[in-house]
Amino acid sequence: MRISDFIDNNFKHFNAAALRDAAIGYKKHVDEGGKVLVAMAGAMSTAELGISLAEMIRQDKVHAISCTGANLEEDIFNLVAHDFYERVPNYRDFSPQDEKALLDRHMNRVTDTCIPEEEAIRRIEHVVLEKWIQATKEGKSYFPHEYLYQILREGTLEKYYQIDPKNSWMLAACEKNLPIFVPGWEDSTLGNIITARIYEGKVSPSVVRTGVQYMLEVIKWYKETSKNNKMGFFQIAGGIAGDFPVCVVPLIQQDLEDESIPKWSYYCQTTDSTTSYGSYSGCIPNEKITWGKLDVTSESHIIESDATIVAPLVFAYVLGQ
Repeated sequence: MRISDFIDNNFKHFNAAALRDAAIGYKKHVDEGGKVLVAMAGAMSTAELGISLAEMIRQDKVHAISCTGANLEEDIFNLVAHDFYERVPNYRDFSPQDEKALLDRHMNRVTDTCIPEEEAIRRIEHVVLEKWIQATKEGKSYFPHEYLYQILREGTLEKYYQIDPKNSWMLAACEKNLPIFVPGWEDSTLGNIITARIYEGKVSPSVVRTGVQYMLEVIKWYKETSKNNKMGFFQIAGGIAGDFPVCVVPLIQQDLEDESIPKWSYYCQTTDSTTSYGSYSGCIPNEKITWGKLDVTSESHIIESDATIVAPLVFAYVLGQ
């Protein structure tokens, strides 16, 4: 049985039904020519979402990505150091001393998975540092994702690949030259590293284009893409990766006073955040109507569940798998 058939046959109620409804809406949106921005927070790259997200990109079911700096770099970490990762399924039983033992081994834990510092982070660091230094000498400036695109296109890291390249969403995005927006990139491993190199005087702070410039790119992308297409937004978890691009509509309509552009037509968020705590990440889609992000006619969904389970299922449904 296909995954999509299984969902149709079994996901009838509650969160299961919410997932099915959202997947049907996503598929209908893109089948009718709509475009979708995927916003990705959480540790989804370390959760190997690339296995399903890369195929979504290749089949033109994703047209732009907004993600945290961690998700941007951790897909590359997984690409070049997968065999050195370690799972620790008993992490709930760890004492502070157990955690310290991981630190001493340079194993950075993300829930049940440890990222190997030397094989992943330091391997990437040296390659990216060369790009930053070169840009400093040439007086050039690029977005964080553009540096990684350059490295992937040059094949510098190919000798280190430890997974099937088709399972890397960054490689798929690079092949499509997919627009990527990375708000708050400084809050990432590579963001910390470049800050250290800038502090040391080895790299100019001007070599990396950041937040406001990324928002300008979101404006350009949205205005151009929405001319002939309905716009969709699929949000994984909350935080800056979602909040940053979704507000492009009120920015254009209210701050630029351009009422000609449409609001998001399709919206879906997967979250386990609780609305009553005052959480932006858990607010129901209707709240976005009051901010001018969604319209009363926008199709909206919220799936209150684990994105590591939900997102691959929704993607499989959209892909007809």
